[in-house]
Amino acid sequence: MKKRIVSALLLCAMATSLLAGCGGGSSSSEPTTTADGKLQIDLWYSGGKTAVNVFQEIVDDFNASQDEYEVATTTQADYTETYEKLQAGIAGKNAPDMALLDTDKSRNLSEKNLVADINEFVDADDEFDKEDYIPVFYDQGVDADGKLFALPAYGTTQVLYYNKQIFADAGIDPTTIKTWQDLEAAAEKITTDSVVGWEPMWGYGNLVDAALSNGASLLSEDGETCLINSKEWVDVWESFRKWIHDDKIMKVNSGGQGWEYWYTTIDDVLQNKAGGYTGSSGDQADLDFNIVGAIEQPGFNDNPSAPTADALQLVMLEGSSDEEKQGVYEFMKYFTTPENQAKWSMATGYVAVRESTQEVPDFKAYTDENPHALVPLQQAMHGTSALIDPTGGKILDALKIAADQVELENVPAQEALDAAQATAQEALDAL
Repeated sequence: MKKRIVSALLLCAMATSLLAGCGGGSSSSEPTTTADGKLQIDLWYSGGKTAVNVFQEIVDDFNASQDEYEVATTTQADYTETYEKLQAGIAGKNAPDMALLDTDKSRNLSEKNLVADINEFVDADDEFDKEDYIPVFYDQGVDADGKLFALPAYGTTQVLYYNKQIFADAGIDPTTIKTWQDLEAAAEKITTDSVVGWEPMWGYGNLVDAALSNGASLLSEDGETCLINSKEWVDVWESFRKWIHDDKIMKVNSGGQGWEYWYTTIDDVLQNKAGGYTGSSGDQADLDFNIVGAIEQPGFNDNPSAPTADALQLVMLEGSSDEEKQGVYEFMKYFTTPENQAKWSMATGYVAVRESTQEVPDFKAYTDENPHALVPLQQAMHGTSALIDPTGGKILDALKIAADQVELENVPAQEALDAAQATAQEALDAL
């Protein structure tokens, strides 16, 4: 096992080194034609069991819908592994034509000129309806120069999942949770010797979301100063520290093997050990909505709710031929039709990226019967785009360390965020 890890790290290091001097081009191989004469389009992606199955169904439907292109898929363990293998593939000129990545990884590839500008295909397509794409997701694939380096495949945002019976027994109407202070009061009322009021999912994301809902910003307007130890950040993070460690009305499950902490958190809510938890829209496929309900994240104090709404994106690799790129574009369009977005969202819980998805009859009937399915989409409409870290991840890494210090180690928020800001500012100044 250790040998495999070391080998993987060495491979990634070599790929990164090669990419540093690379200006484009991901594949030198000739386009592949299938036995029935279709042009093969290679796609790398990842996801949980349900997501992978539904994604493959949509791929199969695309392949059957036309006679020009055949999308061949390769699944990876997660988005990070996809990115690492993609870097190695680009360096070795053995990359796919298309990949599913999160925003920061797509942007990193674009800055190295390794993914194509999709504007060329959009501008030539009279049927492309840009206005129907939800802006918070679409805009994450556009850089400062207007390059469309990715199209959103689906979105994700963290919402509040609450145990219906526990809330009812405590006399709490979930629709009255309009601020984090309201949730604090609810958690205090719920907490007993055997039940904890609330469980934020482990990770810095929930703290970042709450800070954004308190008017926080990552950087100053001129981009020169990192603001992660401002009052807007500290007040929120210190509140979470107090709720977890002093008041003991909240709890964070951490560590374990793989996704153990995630399963533990969900099980606590489903088994009536917690009043609810903060978790991804993608969790909906694994939840029993006879037991739980869903509501949007609230604002902090008098500030409006503004949690992140992250896009998972399809990118077109620059090294593919013009014919392969056209095939990539055709699949991007197919995956993001309102009908396929409806199918994807109903099956996985992830957020549709097309507004007109709400008009698809099957989706409308489903959400009428299952109103929790609309909560992530409604929240995304006023969400904050995924934070852009100009240092290549060093600011966000500093926040991850600070979050663990606050949530797990009971370090005062001011102390943790001051240290994070110093690290982040040093990285920012080095640019």
